[in-house]
Amino acid sequence: MTKQTNKNGSDASALGEIDQSRLLSGAAGGALLMLGLGRRGVLGLGMAAVGGYLAYRAATGSDPVMEAAGLGSASASAKPIFVEHSVVIDRPAQDVYGYWRKLENLPQIMSHLESVTELDSRRSRWVAKAPLGTNVEWEAEIVNDKPGERIGWHSLPGATVDNAGSVQFESLAGDKTRVHVALSYRPPAGALGAAVAKLFGEEPSQQIAEDLQKFKAAFEGGTVPKN
Repeated sequence: MTKQTNKNGSDASALGEIDQSRLLSGAAGGALLMLGLGRRGVLGLGMAAVGGYLAYRAATGSDPVMEAAGLGSASASAKPIFVEHSVVIDRPAQDVYGYWRKLENLPQIMSHLESVTELDSRRSRWVAKAPLGTNVEWEAEIVNDKPGERIGWHSLPGATVDNAGSVQFESLAGDKTRVHVALSYRPPAGALGAAVAKLFGEEPSQQIAEDLQKFKAAFEGGTVPKN
């Protein structure tokens, strides 16, 4: 009985993830299609073609390109995308770690986050901005927490954006800290979805680079309080 219940729960989570992915793909496809039809030349034709492809995939739940290649659906074959960035902050590592570890602080300095809700000492719920005014959400669990040095996490089953990563806080001379973020994620609509997201300025690589610079400016400018 327990095994059957777990299976049903997993199926429901998987269906929810697929529906969210198709919604995002459809929204992006429709927008690209309209933009492409409004432009002349090769660029307009290309945007319209990609938009039509995304819209078709969202409406039918099938991916003709991947199926023709014998690879199945895009979501099933999408490979993780790896992102990493570092920044040096003129504040002690314990201060920087302490602010970051209070996860609900992060939306104040990270523009792509709508909210972070800490569910307990390890688990949290994240809501992030996605292309075209939509958002994605997931639950994550901290799996490696070394005060003043490192925070490691991974998303929990059923996440719209499957992700894992770590933030390291390296103490440097002069009470400075090197903050190094390493992140692996699967975009909701696969590799093509990541390209579309980048077109609209909502791709995690550029977001993290910009947000780390904002994080640095906030600490060094004195707008982030000491813990």
